[in-house]
Amino acid sequence: MLNQRYVKLGKVRSVIRELFEYGNVRKAQIGENNVFDFSLGNPSVPPPAELGEVLSELIANSDPVTLHGYTSAPGAANVRRAVADYINNSFGNHVTADDIYMTCGAAAAITITLCALCNDGDEVITFVPFFPEYSVFAAQAGAKLVAVNTCEGTFEPDISALEAALTPKTKAVIINSPNNPGGVVYSKNCIERLCAALAEHSEKTGSPVYLISDEPYRELVYDGAQVPYVMNFYKNSIVCYSFSKSLSVPGERIGYIAVNSEADERGEIFAAVCGAGRALGYVCAPSLLQQACAKLLGKTSDISAYARNRDRLCAALTGYGYEVVRPQGAFYLFVKSLEPDANAFAERAKQFELLLVPGDDFGVKGYVRIAYCVSADMIERSLPAFRALAESYKK
Repeated sequence: MLNQRYVKLGKVRSVIRELFEYGNVRKAQIGENNVFDFSLGNPSVPPPAELGEVLSELIANSDPVTLHGYTSAPGAANVRRAVADYINNSFGNHVTADDIYMTCGAAAAITITLCALCNDGDEVITFVPFFPEYSVFAAQAGAKLVAVNTCEGTFEPDISALEAALTPKTKAVIINSPNNPGGVVYSKNCIERLCAALAEHSEKTGSPVYLISDEPYRELVYDGAQVPYVMNFYKNSIVCYSFSKSLSVPGERIGYIAVNSEADERGEIFAAVCGAGRALGYVCAPSLLQQACAKLLGKTSDISAYARNRDRLCAALTGYGYEVVRPQGAFYLFVKSLEPDANAFAERAKQFELLLVPGDDFGVKGYVRIAYCVSADMIERSLPAFRALAESYKK
């Protein structure tokens, strides 16, 4: 018999991917401009011009055998040094190349990290709303995902709820700030209180609780928001980063794991990361992309386009009567559905060719996610549909 868990995962796509595929079918039927697809967090702005220049330079001036060959399993030594230097210069840390593991994006980074840390029966805490695939990643590591409530109206972690959820089985806590799907950026005060709770629990149980920071949206912030760097607040922390959103290269699948140099048993953690990467087949991230990203650390696409989309959509939807959680970062809008059942609301939205992701799989009922990383033109064309959807509830 085949592994039925994987058969099920293969047959039933995530709600986001299911809606994206529905959109592809619908676009083929009625034309792409007639479907307002807000399903997938696929950047709409092009990569920075430097990416093309760097790739051309690498291809023209590098030994092709080396450039396109295998790197060391954790990544090319010069790339890992460059990433470590960037972290240290940007955030005042002391990581080395031996704390960096290059990965095929943040999903691989989180999966590797959870498999490195967890044993069967361990618990991993995260906060609602959360990226639905965390459940899949935790299960792969033999762990149970525990969803903890956030504060009403802000979606910042409820520290009292966190403290109540911590048990001797808790191995790790995943945070995602800026958050998908809520757009919230966790404040410094929030991070300090969260880390204090984890440190107290670790002291009480005698076993560290690891803090995993999922950071594909770190650079996507608005209105001067600051994203605290968790390594500066908690020693047993691990950062999982992706270049997908900052450089607009989601299809290239490139990122890294950074282990805090001050973590307890730092060497053992990194060895476990390497071992998990080996067991999962996540060794030697794409060589060309490793070298390109090493030359583009700190560069971003023109993320101001997302800020304009956010402002336009927030203003319009609020005017139509929607209740909107104004995001501080990322490129998602979390909107309260106009009926208690968000799935029913999302189905009705399809009548107006609006593809909105129900919030249930994110752990929050009664909301939908709108990925506004689309063209400004599509935002404008979609507004009459949003208005008509709202008006359909007033009849």
